[in-house]
Amino acid sequence: MVSVCFYFQVHQPLRLRRYGLFDIGNDSQYFDMKKNRDVLEKVSQKCYLPANKMMLDLISNHPGFKISYSFSGVLLEQLESWQPKVLESFKALVDTGNVEILDETHFHSLSFLHSKNEFKEQVIMHNKKIREIFGERARPKVFRNTELVYNNELAAYAERMGYKAILAEGADYILGWRSPNFVYKPVMTNSIKLLLKNYRLSDDIAFRFSNRGWKGYPLTTSKFASWVNKVNGNGTNVNLFMDYETIGEHQWEDTGIFNFFRHLPHEILKNPDNNFVTPSELADRNKAVSELDFHSPVSWADLERDLSAWQGNNMQNLAIKKIYELEKDVKLTNDASIISDWRKLQISDHFYYMCTKWFSDGDVHKYFNPYDRPHDAFVSFINVLNDLQLRIREHNEKHEADMMNTVSLPQVAITK
Repeated sequence: MVSVCFYFQVHQPLRLRRYGLFDIGNDSQYFDMKKNRDVLEKVSQKCYLPANKMMLDLISNHPGFKISYSFSGVLLEQLESWQPKVLESFKALVDTGNVEILDETHFHSLSFLHSKNEFKEQVIMHNKKIREIFGERARPKVFRNTELVYNNELAAYAERMGYKAILAEGADYILGWRSPNFVYKPVMTNSIKLLLKNYRLSDDIAFRFSNRGWKGYPLTTSKFASWVNKVNGNGTNVNLFMDYETIGEHQWEDTGIFNFFRHLPHEILKNPDNNFVTPSELADRNKAVSELDFHSPVSWADLERDLSAWQGNNMQNLAIKKIYELEKDVKLTNDASIISDWRKLQISDHFYYMCTKWFSDGDVHKYFNPYDRPHDAFVSFINVLNDLQLRIREHNEKHEADMMNTVSLPQVAITK
């Protein structure tokens, strides 16, 4: 039997505005809210609303069809403010019982690599937000880190936090002769399961679907189902992990992507040995076939599948170093606005916009990139960071002044 496990990442960043040198100390509105709202409206109309309706219809027509999502916290907050209808449509999907929600960092950050304390706080925030919006029964049981960044240490950490499974990229240089189409166990753990992305089949949909130069074009549902069927006898599962924006945004409606998904469950289920599962079901139903050792961080970006998309040049490394160096001072302010802005500056997209390498995955991470050059992204980010440091300093100076002005007067006995 082959279990097909669909996982969709749902995320839209908060993009910085063009923040200049003369804004420092004069303007603490860092984010281009008009741009962010316009992008969310566009993606909602092209992807979220029609894709959610399609998924709801598929679940109604095929009760065995199941999917899973991971929502970034910054996306959920934008939906609450600007697209409540989209949020209601996601709630309707979750209410079917055929949809699982995964946990991640609330601010779609790389915090695990730079601050374990901040990472834990963001995961707790995300878990709480999911339960507030979707109800207690939607409490996540499976963890998916930002950009599918994963290593042995993260697996052990996630196990201690109570997750039953964690997602990772099925990178060839880790797997070697082994297949991503089995459930594995991370080294240095006891019971948590490791679910690997079948990147070839996932990327056939996410990146190559509309590529007329690809030898597999056009990708029909019958063709794709035949590739899934070949796993029977050679694996227990096919994990299809991709951005949700694949449907309608990265692959536009006129490519036929909606029709592909509308007919895919029927084609997959034609084979009685196939079914659909959520990540937690996949972990529950299958024993780990062996251990896997990810001693270095792996991601789902580009051919390299490493951290070079976010930490591959001096600009990126300096920006990341500076933002996490502020953690102690930021949190000591106990100022909600300062802490919130600092966390929004951790969104991984900020560092991706500074990337200078050549991309090989269709460049989907750079959709709606507000910058013409990576250097522009770096300059805006550093200028914002300088303003944030000024705010921290001014807050601390005001706090010290308030403390100095607070004098406890001695009690004096009054007698007649």
